[in-house]
Amino acid sequence: MRSFPVQTRRPGVLAVHSVDEFVYSVPQLEEAKRFYTAFGLDVKDENGWLGLYTDNNPHRWARIYQSGQNKRLQWLTWGIYHDDWTAFEAHLKAKGVRLIEAPAMAQAINDSDGLWFEGPDGLAQRLRVAAKCSPSVKSRSHFPVQHCNKGRAPQRSQVTQVRPRHLSHILTFTADVERSMAFYLDVLGLRLSDRSDFAIAFLHTPHGSDHHLLALAVSEGYGLHHSSWDVSSFDDVGLGMQQMIQAGYDRGWGMGRHVLGSNYFRYVRDPWGSYAEYSFDIDHIPSTFDWPSGNFLPEDSIYVWGPDIPEDFIQNFETV
Repeated sequence: MRSFPVQTRRPGVLAVHSVDEFVYSVPQLEEAKRFYTAFGLDVKDENGWLGLYTDNNPHRWARIYQSGQNKRLQWLTWGIYHDDWTAFEAHLKAKGVRLIEAPAMAQAINDSDGLWFEGPDGLAQRLRVAAKCSPSVKSRSHFPVQHCNKGRAPQRSQVTQVRPRHLSHILTFTADVERSMAFYLDVLGLRLSDRSDFAIAFLHTPHGSDHHLLALAVSEGYGLHHSSWDVSSFDDVGLGMQQMIQAGYDRGWGMGRHVLGSNYFRYVRDPWGSYAEYSFDIDHIPSTFDWPSGNFLPEDSIYVWGPDIPEDFIQNFETV
């Protein structure tokens, strides 16, 4: 069984270290189970909810429950180090952050531990002491050998299901990128990786993570645009796209390569208008490095190459 990543931290810095879990609701759980199973995640039935896991990894990255007529992001859980608990309690109080009770659905399953607070746009969030699950070192990338005495491409008959290794990041919508970014930097201790004015921003933890563990895009309110899942090769991005097309999920964007983050991608549209991304070879920011963040023009903030972006790609269907 794959263990948690190395537990790095930047000394003397108060910050969350991981997106420990994200929770959302959908109209039909069976649709979610079919989609994420086809995507290559381990989908587990957990007392009427679904838990999302990756191959041979004990960490639960997300939970889904059935409710309403539309998909809806319900809450985020941030992982912090045990030694930072008291400091974070004082910090949130000093910043005037509104503390709240755990959402009713969390209380219903006895999952109300941690420090709950109201985040940007009213999204419920909490801090919880947890093992660091964001990658502390860059994920290993597999490339074909440069020279070989036989063909280097895999045989189609031997292709197996693409199985992501871990959650790389999530992108959430917000009504005000600037205000939300200020909250995550000032209150939770995240740091700016890169941005494009007031349209989109990418944030990382100073304790070490991929180029972003949280991205923000402007919309009418909060919502989950996509979850991004790390795979081990460029072939896996293409094979993931192929396996989802064969499963009936042919809509999406990519293949392509991002500018900010540098990763190769394929976004697969889910049944609710949001996306799951196969991501390969994203930039990594270790805990010992200060990333030279920049503010990029729109044409330099999304992708280097790939098909045109679908017209409704940045639509927040949770607010429709």
